Amino acid sequence: MGTTRLETVPEPKYWHLKTVLSEALDSEFAVGEILPNERELAARFGVARATLRQALEQLELEGRLQRRRGVGTTVAPPRVGVDVNPVRHSWPGAPGDAWQTEDCEETAPPVAVAGALGAEAGRPVYAVHRVRMAHGQAVATETLYVPAASVPGMSGIGTEAGAARGRAVLRELNRLELGGQDRAVELGSARAEDARRLDRLPGAPVLVVTTRYLAAGGTAAVALSTYRADTCRLTFGDSAGVSLLAS
Repeated sequence: MGTTRLETVPEPKYWHLKTVLSEALDSEFAVGEILPNERELAARFGVARATLRQALEQLELEGRLQRRRGVGTTVAPPRVGVDVNPVRHSWPGAPGDAWQTEDCEETAPPVAVAGALGAEAGRPVYAVHRVRMAHGQAVATETLYVPAASVPGMSGIGTEAGAARGRAVLRELNRLELGGQDRAVELGSARAEDARRLDRLPGAPVLVVTTRYLAAGGTAAVALSTYRADTCRLTFGDSAGVSLLAS
């Protein structure tokens, strides 16, 4: 089988256009300014609209642009540093937790989450829905899945579904001794509900953080956190306020 030398592979047209557009954003547009429509931009740069869309999507993924419902495509502000360092956090809902509890329901978790929890497929668990704000803007949503076995005290609590019940689940979870936690980060696409809560378009690029909370030798809870990829850069130390790299 033959091989292809990388230096002989031509640069994709959309990638070159992305570089040109990025330079234009720096020199001609201000943060929050609305870009001309696709037809005008395609005519200006002499490219097909399909090529333009690829370049715009890449710039959105890199946090240079934002697509806003009813507004259009605007120049994005610098990304917000969001601390997700597991060393600095204990159980969800502990003092200093940056999340706000919005709702709680009993529902069957996704198959992968049920497997991580060691729960029977289709068996309902507590699903606590939370949101994380920065500068008055929702930058992340989270669903924390907690099986009843992790919070046995909930059986004696009569709080109805809603934020109050979610906070009760978190209080009971904090009674356990945290044995540790592990996290994984991957790039994903916003689901319809997450997109609505984050004021994004469905399918927009997001960062998905999966956190597994350990106690008593097993998994006590699993959190799926969805961060806006266009406005967030995740930090894992004391660098939330430091610009590590140019945005």
